[in-house]
Amino acid sequence: MHVFLETERLILRRFTEDDADALFALYDDPQVMRYVSGAPADRDEIVKLDIPAFLGYYGRFPGYGFFTAVEKSSGDFLGWFHFRPRPEDPADEPELGYRLHQAAWGKGYGTEGSAALLEKGFTELDVRRVTASTMVVNKRSRRVMEKLGMTLLRTFHGDFHDPIPGSEHGDVEYAITREQWLATRRQVAAPDPA
Repeated sequence: MHVFLETERLILRRFTEDDADALFALYDDPQVMRYVSGAPADRDEIVKLDIPAFLGYYGRFPGYGFFTAVEKSSGDFLGWFHFRPRPEDPADEPELGYRLHQAAWGKGYGTEGSAALLEKGFTELDVRRVTASTMVVNKRSRRVMEKLGMTLLRTFHGDFHDPIPGSEHGDVEYAITREQWLATRRQVAAPDPA
């Protein structure tokens, strides 16, 4: 197992071809995919397109990619995180994303894994700025971004071929720079003046 990152409760590791069934189970849950797609999961598409795309990131962008989230205590696959530059962005401005099973919701895993990726990016990968986006109506995901200290940059409307419920409200993009992240860390570490 190629461990990329560990937190108190999570192991983030690289995907392998053996993860297709776990990924299918994640994508086959309509609640997990509610803010992503209205289409049912397609295992063949996962095997032929998604997994090879995930594996391709590791060679093209060392230190970046899609990573399985495994719960340390149980060994259960909880979902994934991605930390990678989008095609239109510079390599030092990756996008952060996550998709977790319903059983992992509300337990702080999204914030824990994302915070660890931000720290790795800003301290080891020479990242300058990190972005993240979601639908306006995805309040849970937006809350994670806010807990990380990310700032709302804009609301925008994408061009959806098959609109899903809530897409009429648009998407939001958040970001945090290395300087903002460092300032947040200094505030947390500062002694209480009381």
